Amino acid sequence: MTIRYKNAKVDLTTTNATDVFTMPNATTAVIKSILVSEDSGNADTITLTLTDSASAIFSLFKVKAVSANTTVELLTAPLVLAESEKITAKAATANRLHVVVSYMEIS
Repeated sequence: MTIRYKNAKVDLTTTNATDVFTMPNATTAVIKSILVSEDSGNADTITLTLTDSASAIFSLFKVKAVSANTTVELLTAPLVLAESEKITAKAATANRLHVVVSYMEIS
């Protein structure tokens, strides 16, 4: 078993759903942190979903408020992702939010 500490980052430059990261085959991850920061000086909202290997979509955070010029930690406990699952983020307004996911990858 190999453990790697990694992060995935995305700048939400559109209001389209954007993949933050997808787990590779034969890999599991323990998500330790999901940080969302607002850098435009305007409050906004974010929606985060998890898509499983069968393409079923599950809401993690639905229209979560992020105040102007702040950073919000979304997780209060670790989240496990199995192979081929992915986390997707969608901002209400483009060019305001950044997402950083810190995780431990196990293969």
